[in-house]
Amino acid sequence: MIRKRMAVLVGLLMIVSLATAAPALAAAPTNDLYPNREAIASIPFSATVDTTEATTDATDLDIASGCLGVPALDASVWYTITPATDIGIVFDMSSSNYSAGAIVATGSPGSFEVVTCGPGAVAWGAAGGETYTVLIFDDQQDGAGNGGSLVLNVDEAPPPPEVTLTVNPRGTFNAKTGSATISGTVTCTGVADFSFIDVFVRQKVGRLFIDGEGFVEGFNCDGVLQKWSVEVSGFNGIFKGGRAVTVTFALACGAFQCGVGFDESVVMLSGKRR
Repeated sequence: MIRKRMAVLVGLLMIVSLATAAPALAAAPTNDLYPNREAIASIPFSATVDTTEATTDATDLDIASGCLGVPALDASVWYTITPATDIGIVFDMSSSNYSAGAIVATGSPGSFEVVTCGPGAVAWGAAGGETYTVLIFDDQQDGAGNGGSLVLNVDEAPPPPEVTLTVNPRGTFNAKTGSATISGTVTCTGVADFSFIDVFVRQKVGRLFIDGEGFVEGFNCDGVLQKWSVEVSGFNGIFKGGRAVTVTFALACGAFQCGVGFDESVVMLSGKRR
């Protein structure tokens, strides 16, 4: 009887040992390969995916060839999204426990056209009815590969700042230095990480065209009308009194998109000594 009990006990121990000797490996994600890409039907969309067993293949390398500067390509998964209307879209992977990047493209293997790519999060202006393929991968910028817990959040991109720009019809020139000063107003509404105003001036002096450019950094995006002025120095000569053509841009950029104010005017320069 004791021998029988010992035999049963040994058998049970062997079964337990076999069951626990090698931990079960995580399966590759269902959207590991391009033919099994996951379609995102609507946004907002969120997913948490274990990518530690995700692989890379020739199709991954194909789409990545259109993104300059990809540091590494590992543990990738595929998605598609086809918005019904024109919309800004954000794919945000920044909450993942590893460094994840994304590549967005139209077309198909062999004819991918990359729209945007980058680490952490990507955003683009999507056209209604267009299908976009998105490859998310471990870019190894944290010094390690093999994926991890991918946390993906897809949502509509916040709108760009709204910028309105005016240029005053009269400017000044400095008879001593030959620089011109152009001024005007700017109004910006929204959220901007940075902003600047760039002014190009062209003036015909005799038989020559004098060209110059100047810029000023920073204006508030608080909806309040603000005055601005930019001193412009000529590249190939000095500005004088008279008519000049100006092309002016005011740019304010949020987290994903930029708003632009634009003006093309004829400005009358009058003399000013300093």
